[in-house]
Amino acid sequence: MAVNYSAKEEADGHPSGGVGVPGGGAVGGGGAVKTRKPDNTAFKQQRLPAWQPILTAGTVLPAFFIIGLIFIPIGIGIFVTSNNIREYEIDYTGTEPSSPCNKCLNVSWDSTPPCTCTINFTLEHSFESNVFMYYGLSNFYQNHRRYVKSRDDSQLNGDNSSLLNPSKECEPYRTNEDKPIAPCGAIANSMFNDTLELYRIDNDTRTPITLIKKGIAWWTDKNVKFRNPTGDGNNLTALFQGTTKPVNWPKPVYMLDSEPDNNGFINEDFIVWMRTAALPTFRKLYRLIERKNNFQPTLQAGKYSLDIAYNYPVHSFDGRKRMILSTISWMGGKNPFLGIAYITVGSICFFLGVVLLFIHHKYGNRNTSADIPN
Repeated sequence: MAVNYSAKEEADGHPSGGVGVPGGGAVGGGGAVKTRKPDNTAFKQQRLPAWQPILTAGTVLPAFFIIGLIFIPIGIGIFVTSNNIREYEIDYTGTEPSSPCNKCLNVSWDSTPPCTCTINFTLEHSFESNVFMYYGLSNFYQNHRRYVKSRDDSQLNGDNSSLLNPSKECEPYRTNEDKPIAPCGAIANSMFNDTLELYRIDNDTRTPITLIKKGIAWWTDKNVKFRNPTGDGNNLTALFQGTTKPVNWPKPVYMLDSEPDNNGFINEDFIVWMRTAALPTFRKLYRLIERKNNFQPTLQAGKYSLDIAYNYPVHSFDGRKRMILSTISWMGGKNPFLGIAYITVGSICFFLGVVLLFIHHKYGNRNTSADIPN
């Protein structure tokens, strides 16, 4: 049965049997009304109670003064605390002809025997509390994307299958001479391997300073993220059988230390190096010097010498190497920036408060209403 529409109905877009609605729908044959009108609720009709702050001199000025009076003392305290931290730094790159390490400047990864040099220095002030020895590198970009990805976390976590079949992310340091590299990747391959020894000189007698090599890595790294392969933990040579050392390493990973709980993938020097730095100039913890008693400083003021087994080449990329001795405080190592930032923000807020108070006092009570002429 054909249905004919009139020309007007066709132009309107609906037959005469329905009623058009503004929303584009129609009511006809008992159909429901379609509409775009929001529901009649407090949320959709925007009837919810609201609070809008009104910025007046009575609220803004006290806020500026309170921020200034709080931030400035905090900044001064942090700045003074940072300045009380003892720190001594030695650059032993050897680029200067007069440096004792200049002869080692062009050392290569496989130099045998390693080049050694000794730097004598004097501490003008005693280091009272525990001393942290760091090594520092400059112009070394550990934050490069391909460098950061060049590792196999499953292998480092002790997975036996990943040990013999490392991730492709480790290329080109995945295999060597058809053997899988353990640990694989560019990060492990470039591990810092200078050896630093500290001596105190007293009446031409050199006394070695005890350097503690444990407790320098994060607890989560040492006990969670890094694991040796499963098996006989007392025979790491058998556990790493079938693998080979990284290209630039002088010895395999299971010979990093003589102590079983600090050897292999759980060696703390290795773990510290594998936590990549965010900036091209960085320092990493190397050793700890613990205070023996409360009556003597950890490092007395006087003459010392630093013996260096110079194995790590940096001259090819214009890098620098440093040894840093530092104490710490409740806020960490020496860093004056945080104190300066607090003092700066507090001073700006206090200055703005004074300026706004002056403006408000001078112009705030003036009648700004314009006189309407008759």
